[in-house]
Amino acid sequence: MVMWLNSNEYDDVVVSTRLRVARNLERTTFPVFASEEESKEVLNKVRDAMDLIFKENEYSFHKLDDMEQRERSRYMEDHLISPGLVEKSSNGSFFLRNDEKVTIMINEEDHIRLQVLLPGFDIIQGWELCSQIDDMLESKLDFAYHREYGYLTTCPTNTGTGLRASVMLHLPGVTATGNISSIINALKKAGLTIRGIYGEGTEAVGDLYQVSNQLTLGETEDEIIEKLNRVVCQLIKREKSTRAFLLEKRHVEFEDRVFRAKGLLSNARVISSKEALKNLSTIKLGIDSGILADLKGKELIDLMISIRPGNVQSIEDKVMNKVERDVKRATVLREYFN
Repeated sequence: MVMWLNSNEYDDVVVSTRLRVARNLERTTFPVFASEEESKEVLNKVRDAMDLIFKENEYSFHKLDDMEQRERSRYMEDHLISPGLVEKSSNGSFFLRNDEKVTIMINEEDHIRLQVLLPGFDIIQGWELCSQIDDMLESKLDFAYHREYGYLTTCPTNTGTGLRASVMLHLPGVTATGNISSIINALKKAGLTIRGIYGEGTEAVGDLYQVSNQLTLGETEDEIIEKLNRVVCQLIKREKSTRAFLLEKRHVEFEDRVFRAKGLLSNARVISSKEALKNLSTIKLGIDSGILADLKGKELIDLMISIRPGNVQSIEDKVMNKVERDVKRATVLREYFN
C-alpha cells in the first residue's frame, strides 16, 4: 500500500493533490551548472537546516547514488520523487517525511524542490502545509529572490512564486468520448496545462492526467490555487456527467467493457504495464459507476502503482527483465482479482 494514499477522503474522479515549490540558495550556482563540490555544499546547508527545524527521525534521508535503479524507479512511480531527480542521480538526494506526504528534493533542476502530496481533492490544505514548510526552510536558508521577479529558478517558467499546483484526475469518460483534446485546448486558454501521470513530457496512461498551472510569474499563490480549484471542480462535473451519459445511453457496451477488462486481468499470464493500466482504468470506472460493487476504487489506484516496473521488481527484490516483469505483473493481478 502506498502510504500517502491511506486516507478515507477519496473522490471517484480525483486521485491526488500535489503542491510543489522551487527554491534556490542565494549566490549559489544553479544545479545544472554546479560542480560536484558545489552540489555537496548545497546538500550540507539543507541538511543543517533540516536538523534545526524538524524533530529527529521525522524525515528519512535518501541519496540516489546509494540506491539501485529499481529502487529509484519505485520512489518515482509512487510519486514521491520526480523523474527529473532520478535523471540527476549523481548529485540528487531527498528527505521524505514519515507519512510520505512531504518530500524535499535536493539538487534536482533547482537546489530545493519541496513537494506536498495528499490523497483526493485537498488543494487548500495542501497549500497551507506547503507554505508552512517553505517558511520554515526560508527561516534558516537564504533563498534567491528578486523584488520584481520573485523567487529565481533555473527554468524561467518557474520564476515568480515558484509554485506548481496540480491535481491528478481519472478521466476515462471524457477520454473514451474523445473530448480530452477540447479540454486540453480550453485549459491552455485559462493558463493551465494537462500532462501525463509523472508531469511534463510523460504519457497519460490509465486515463490519469495531471492538471496544473502553466506559469508562476504574474499571479500570486492564492490566485493560482483559486483558479486551479475552480477549473478542477468544472472538470469533475464534466467527467461525472459523461459517465452518467455512457451508463444511460450505452449501458450494455459499458458493462461489456468493464467485465472484459476484469476477465482479462483475472486470467492473463503475461501483460505489459500499459495494457494493465488501461484495463485497471476501465475496471475502476466500473467500480465508481456501481457495476462492480465488490471492489474499491482506492485499491485500484494503489494497484496501478504497484504493478509498475520498479514496484514489480521490489516485490521480487531483484532486477528483472521486461518479460519477467510482465509475467510477475500478470501473477499479481490474477491473485488480486481471483
